[in-house]
Amino acid sequence: MNSRAPLSVGRVTFFGRHRGEVNCSAFSPDGQTLLTASEDGYLYGWETKSGQLLWRLGGHTGPVKFCCFSPDGYLFASSSSDRTIRLWELSRAECLWVLKGHQRSVETLSFSPDSRQLASGGWDKQVMLWEVQSGHKLRHLEGHHDSIQSSDFSPNANCLATGSWDSTVRIWDLRVGTPAVFHQELEGHSGNISCLCYSSSGLLIKVWDYNTGKCLETLKGFLDVAHTCAFTRQGKLLVSGAAI
Repeated sequence: MNSRAPLSVGRVTFFGRHRGEVNCSAFSPDGQTLLTASEDGYLYGWETKSGQLLWRLGGHTGPVKFCCFSPDGYLFASSSSDRTIRLWELSRAECLWVLKGHQRSVETLSFSPDSRQLASGGWDKQVMLWEVQSGHKLRHLEGHHDSIQSSDFSPNANCLATGSWDSTVRIWDLRVGTPAVFHQELEGHSGNISCLCYSSSGLLIKVWDYNTGKCLETLKGFLDVAHTCAFTRQGKLLVSGAAI
């Protein structure tokens, strides 16, 4: 890869009222709101530009492990080690549904591109699909041999990718009947897959072509575990982060 000049960083806004480790963060689709999930059991909402705390939401009875916004910007979701998922309305910061069914900590959430479904996974090795409007569980997917740590819907919503401590990525075909079956298992990692994402053109990290299951590229450079990654909307740039 060609070397580039370091990114120039201007004014930094500090969000500092958490009382525990920050496990996850997410920007709203319009970029105006930042959501943070904390080990202290609360979900925080911030005005991105000013850094003002808008709300501090309780309800979970354990550390909040994950948070994300729906693509349409109306809802956000949070998950916890208390084995529940909460669906919230953004405009009122009000909890609409408490989703129950997981037997252990829920570590990852993903909204479908049309915001109608939510996928969840965690330490019980199960993936669950939920209907957002009603809060009803649609189906559960089994096959991973260890905790599920990451997930993402494909751009056309036909597939769901999940990453696990079992060092595999599974691609689930959501077009088939219940129960859904995975049609691909992507191998090549040697540890926990803590984050994965599709590009708009259908590339999946470690860079995979999700149509063929072929690993196109292995990106190296970190000296420690890589914890997160994200594509730009155009799918041309990729950013990743690690402990060092």
